[in-house]
Amino acid sequence: MIKKTLLILLAALIFLASYRIFVAPPQIQEGPIPYHTVICFGDSLTYGTGADQGKSYPSQLSEMIAKPVINAGVPGDTTARALKRLQRDVLARSPDMVLITLGGNDLKNGVAKDIAFGNLKRIVELIQEQGARVIIGGLKFPLRDRGFARGYKKLADQTGAVLIPNIFKDIMGNRKLMSDPIHPNGDGYKMIAQRFLAAMHP
Repeated sequence: MIKKTLLILLAALIFLASYRIFVAPPQIQEGPIPYHTVICFGDSLTYGTGADQGKSYPSQLSEMIAKPVINAGVPGDTTARALKRLQRDVLARSPDMVLITLGGNDLKNGVAKDIAFGNLKRIVELIQEQGARVIIGGLKFPLRDRGFARGYKKLADQTGAVLIPNIFKDIMGNRKLMSDPIHPNGDGYKMIAQRFLAAMHP
């Protein structure tokens, strides 16, 4: 009888573990994180183009982690322009963690993949040299990304940065989450903030 009870208990535990791994959606833990200075560095996706004031992803992420988050996003920025302002906007602030959304304007403007990811690699390495952790929000545009999706994966492999393969997953093309064909609205940026938050936890 005891053996049968133990077998039932074991089966229940296995079922519960399997459900949490394969079925249940991941739980995003909000609240303080062990990083003092967090900087979001990028283009219009970081700046918050298309969202109401206070609804950019850095602003919403700040609320989620209950501490300030620096928004260092500049609309229209390419990787080359971002590299030029890296010292002023990021390195001079001695960050503990930097979240990056860059590359979309390079893709749109026809910048060669090797040049764009050469700039991105330099950005990531300079940040890491200061001891900061880097998380990259990658982009995937099927049939028209010119290999950029693979470029993000290669960059993460080379540098050890954390990669979110497609920061736009289930957002791009969803009218309820987009303010225009390129930029999310506040709800879309909230999903981006949640994805970065999930990647921030050790």
